[in-house]
Amino acid sequence: MTADPRPLVFITGASSGIGQALATRFYQAGWRLALVARRSAELQAWAAAQGYDADRVGVYGADVRDVGAITGAGHACVAAQGLPDVVIANAGISVGMDTAELADLEVMRATFETNNLGLAATFHPFVRAMCERRSGALVGIASVAGVRGLPGHGAYCASKAAVISYCECLRGELRPSGVKVVTLCPGYIDTPLTRQNRYAMPFLMQPERFADKAFAAIEAGSSYRVIPWQMGVVAKLLRLLPNAVFDKALAGRPRKHRQGGN
Repeated sequence: MTADPRPLVFITGASSGIGQALATRFYQAGWRLALVARRSAELQAWAAAQGYDADRVGVYGADVRDVGAITGAGHACVAAQGLPDVVIANAGISVGMDTAELADLEVMRATFETNNLGLAATFHPFVRAMCERRSGALVGIASVAGVRGLPGHGAYCASKAAVISYCECLRGELRPSGVKVVTLCPGYIDTPLTRQNRYAMPFLMQPERFADKAFAAIEAGSSYRVIPWQMGVVAKLLRLLPNAVFDKALAGRPRKHRQGGN
């Protein structure tokens, strides 16, 4: 049997929000899809409802916090569909935390297990083979929230700052191999993850528009891209602010919802 020549993208967290929008954008561009989510049956039903060609879509069930499960999904993808051209580690969670609350330390653990360990475990099955092939792109979904710490966002901001640094490390390691590492930093995107936020979200973007911009950045092999660009300007300005000015600007800002709390 002749291998399908169309490029393949592997996307985690593909059942909703940014992940689903990225899957749609890549499919529309003629790519094959390898989609990963905890709710695989729901994801399979969604792909069928879109009228997607079953020969172009593979669905894998895995929780990225489970290293065995997500690396297993990666190996299953290679066996069934071949080595991806692009891997997008998109799965992530965002929950407010209060360090004074003992239960919130478990929120922090879950956030780092999902947003950081899960990201590295998503990449793991593909790194060596991509280096041997001398092509491919590993895409980490970070966030503008990783640029400066926001009150009530300790776990999320710290995890996304770690994504930015981790991808930068990986980019340096893989540069001689021809494998690209792309860091994407979304601003506020209209998804289930952000709709519970109780503060202003400037330059709010629809996920489909984000997917268009992200697709272009990945195709271009950009090393780092903030989407929308206006949030990149805001992030740079926030980074330049002296701590006293930054702290005063955020004084009284509503904190992110905690899990099961206020």
